[in-house]
Amino acid sequence: MEKDLDVIVVGELNVDLILNSIQGFPVVGKEIIAKNMDLTLGSSSAIFASNISKLGAKTAIIGKVGKDLFGKLIISSLQESGVDVSLIIEDAFLTTGATVVLNVDEDRANLTHPGAMDHLVFEDIGIEQLQRARHLHLSSVFLQNGLQKDVGRLFKLAKQLGLTTSFDMQWDPNEKWELDLPGILPHVDIFLPNQTELLLATKSTLLEEAIEKVKKWCKVLVIKRGRKGSLVFYNGKSRDMPPFLNEKVVDSIGAGDSFNAGFVWKYINQSPVEECQRFGNLTGAVSTTYPGGTTAFKNMEVFKQIALEKFGESL
Repeated sequence: MEKDLDVIVVGELNVDLILNSIQGFPVVGKEIIAKNMDLTLGSSSAIFASNISKLGAKTAIIGKVGKDLFGKLIISSLQESGVDVSLIIEDAFLTTGATVVLNVDEDRANLTHPGAMDHLVFEDIGIEQLQRARHLHLSSVFLQNGLQKDVGRLFKLAKQLGLTTSFDMQWDPNEKWELDLPGILPHVDIFLPNQTELLLATKSTLLEEAIEKVKKWCKVLVIKRGRKGSLVFYNGKSRDMPPFLNEKVVDSIGAGDSFNAGFVWKYINQSPVEECQRFGNLTGAVSTTYPGGTTAFKNMEVFKQIALEKFGESL
């Protein structure tokens, strides 16, 4: 079958209601003020899809939303980014997911209503859909109860169909971290956790211990470390790379997803892993210069301008 897509994304879809410029996190029974508010495209999967599309990848996304205003906002935002939304399922009996984000300095707290995200299942994903793409990306598995048990099955199918694959499990709201890593990771080309998530998912206290537990399954293990940059384990060797530091962070929403987009974009274009890592660090940093996860990726000209002016990188 002819490949008309570079990347197909499977995952959760929600909007973000972002509250900025607050003095601290709320306390029960008290009220505080947020000076700034944005309603924007949210969800790890959608941010990744939007940003890798803006970088140049022909991208489609499979997800589920309700037939409501938030669902329309998600679809229109993705369309504006050039993402193929024809595979998004609209269900009139479900509500679209939403996350309220409270930003305090460089930290944040999230409150999420899963809605339709819980109802995407393996049977919603067709072989003919996967065959259209060269690469499959999946993230936020703990927000997708309907799909979680079949993640390994999905990645195995993708590999059988000849796709490369990437996986960012993200945070577990229930903090149980019950994930079949031995059944999933052998079918994943790029595993993209952040450091805290990897430690918790492997029940480890030291990063070296966590790496030791998963490295036998990983082709490329990419560990995002925030202001410490990133660590990549590949071909038996590790590479610690410092970040592109933004001293005036607007917010960190979508920074990890933007890192993923940069890394995977270079990877599917057969760049060396070191170049993938460096570009991931850059795209993650660029994301922090604007609110939300996608606004810094308005187009390639804006992205290049930010990279040059903020980080001294000429692309």
